[in-house]
Amino acid sequence: MARTRQETAEAVGAAEAAGAGEEAQETGAAPLAPGARLWPALGAVYRAQLSRARVARIPLLFVATFQSVGIMVLMRGVVDGGPGEEARAVVAGSSVLVVAFVALNLLAQYFGQLRASGGLDHYATLPVPPAAVVLGTAGAYASFTVPGTAVTAVTGCLLYGLPLDGLWLLAAVVPLAGAALAGLGAALGLLAPRQELATLCGQLGMSAALLLGVLPAGGLPEPVRLLRDLLPSTYGVEALAAVLGPRPHWDRVALDLGVCAAVGAVALAAAAWAYRRAAVR
Repeated sequence: MARTRQETAEAVGAAEAAGAGEEAQETGAAPLAPGARLWPALGAVYRAQLSRARVARIPLLFVATFQSVGIMVLMRGVVDGGPGEEARAVVAGSSVLVVAFVALNLLAQYFGQLRASGGLDHYATLPVPPAAVVLGTAGAYASFTVPGTAVTAVTGCLLYGLPLDGLWLLAAVVPLAGAALAGLGAALGLLAPRQELATLCGQLGMSAALLLGVLPAGGLPEPVRLLRDLLPSTYGVEALAAVLGPRPHWDRVALDLGVCAAVGAVALAAAAWAYRRAAVR
């Protein structure tokens, strides 16, 4: 009896396959392949974008690192060394600035150029989920900032006399701040109606990360502090600055990292929505 049921099921499956083939032949269309799943597609986009960025973005990464180190050297003339609030803010803000330059500025320019040149049409024809394109590209750009961030942080600690044992937190700050800034940069590039506006938005975002992230928060006016709190990278800067001090408050560090992660999730979701909106227009 069991064998009879198995043979019947196989016969029904064969009949359905034959019917689908005949229908495809009648309509003149080939049966579509199933769409790629999210994680394999994300890995493929990530590897492709990382390979592309490694070739095309190395000079720009050098510029971002040199710029951040130069800011720390200039600030050293007015900020005393040691574990003070000002020194920790300068080192942490300059380190995260490398992430902002690549993940926010360059990603906004990349998606703005991709939209203006019709490159989104290529991705739209592939059986790849929109979230995989955004997440894979954002992850590649954020990963690309790791060497420059590490060099900047180590140089800053040596320049300002800060301990190096707290730099292990970069393993959490770089991906979380990178996700938030990359999502914001991708959304700006995809929502901007013109490529020039995408470039302008990326530049303004990086300038905000420079002016609001490097300067110590204690001496800023209240309206500027509110703007600083709206910047996604602020919470990564605060978490990194806290562990560079003698007695960090770990509950505050965990809270800052949690806020950074939540903002990153919202920013990446907004970027995925902006990609769908731009791809169908």
